[in-house]
Amino acid sequence: MTESKPITVAYGDGIGPEIMEATLGILAEAKARLNIETIEVGEKVYKKGNSTGIPPEAWQSLRRTKVLLKAPITTPQGGGYKSLNVTMRKTLGLYANVRPCVCYSPFVKTMHPQMDLVIVRENEEDLYAGIEYQHTPDAVHSIKLITHSGSERIIRYAFEYAVKNGRRRITCMSKDNIMKMADGMFHRLYEEIGKEYPRIERDHYIVDIGTARIASSPERFDVIITENLYGDIISDVAAEVSGSVGLAGSSNIGENFAMFEAIHGSAPDIAGKDIANPSGLLNGAIMMLVHLEQPDVATLVHNAWLATLEAGIHTGDIYNETSKQKVGTQAFAKAVMARIGEKPKMLKPANYKTAAIPNLPPIKSHVFRPDTKRTLTGVDVFVYWNKEVNELGQALEQSATDALCLQTISSKGLKIWPDYVPGMNVTDQFNCRFKATRQPITHADIIALTSRLAQQGIDFIKTEHLYEFDGKPAYSLGQGE
Repeated sequence: MTESKPITVAYGDGIGPEIMEATLGILAEAKARLNIETIEVGEKVYKKGNSTGIPPEAWQSLRRTKVLLKAPITTPQGGGYKSLNVTMRKTLGLYANVRPCVCYSPFVKTMHPQMDLVIVRENEEDLYAGIEYQHTPDAVHSIKLITHSGSERIIRYAFEYAVKNGRRRITCMSKDNIMKMADGMFHRLYEEIGKEYPRIERDHYIVDIGTARIASSPERFDVIITENLYGDIISDVAAEVSGSVGLAGSSNIGENFAMFEAIHGSAPDIAGKDIANPSGLLNGAIMMLVHLEQPDVATLVHNAWLATLEAGIHTGDIYNETSKQKVGTQAFAKAVMARIGEKPKMLKPANYKTAAIPNLPPIKSHVFRPDTKRTLTGVDVFVYWNKEVNELGQALEQSATDALCLQTISSKGLKIWPDYVPGMNVTDQFNCRFKATRQPITHADIIALTSRLAQQGIDFIKTEHLYEFDGKPAYSLGQGE
């Protein structure tokens, strides 16, 4: 038997306090060995003027305990508030989001009684980095950030998870038919790392058809590895297909910290009505118990919960014609408490023995290879322009230097100059690609170009340097280029 472990608990917003009270009551009944510190985060903290939603004393608690059990929180709309969930994941280095999605047929209605899949989602990068800019009245940039090191780490985590949990197959989902560099790198690393795990089958889906297959035939999947945004979307689809988004728990794992939660939001419309299903948070807490090396308690809680489902004692979100009793949040929790020590008779009983969530050492990525040849070959200059396209082309040609000349102008990824056709759908922001006329070129050559543009009165708003790595272009071409 392990000693009591310190954890930090956040009761959250909306239905958060109700389902947290229910969850902690069940853990106490099962004699979970926990020393609990409570913090306040979320809506109340935002409204006190803290734009992050988390005060300094909460960070201090997290650094002490290194484990957080968090109920859903509400991020106020507008006003520049950042998502607390994303802030916590990134600040604590919680790079792996693990979301099991299991059906509990026939006790919870579903069209897919064989469904039992796990989604492993990269948790720190992608569009969730929240890097956005508006430089013109018509155009906004949202930066999709994918790194070699981050991709390698989460992919390796997924394979280790599959090995540790006796899973047979991993499916990668990406959109590398369109984002050939960012998603292409993710897919390529998946294939390379997969070769190190010959006992694990692997396949790949473009994420749109992959999502459709999760909705129509989720039983074909075992473990899914994907990027941040895709993972958020498909895990909600999978949870809903399993019977209710209210059933799914989630773990967020890093090298030094871990956070456990339900996958659903704070549902303020039903807060205080004692009708919310605490199962998602409870399943997150079960994952926490395994992480804390208390598999005995995790087994007790999970089996009591399954026995409650089998008894037909259901909250409103999963109540159906086969249910025996419709109950509220606290009554459901009491029903689970009353079944501590029982096992389900039809559903597969839980039997946790070892940590099911691997903790990987830091990944020693080979992204910074000293032998890589990196060559500057040009620059993309983004320009705000609300006149004729051909006039812009003429002005930019006049600004060319002996080192850089104008090659193309594109708008929204479509080449529109030279050979502009009237009627093309353009915006007020143009990507003007200048390529080197000689080698080598330097940053000084790019500064000389932008100085000439400024003298011409051309409103350039940002630049992106164009590189080749080992002789291969490290930038995308515009459609038609």
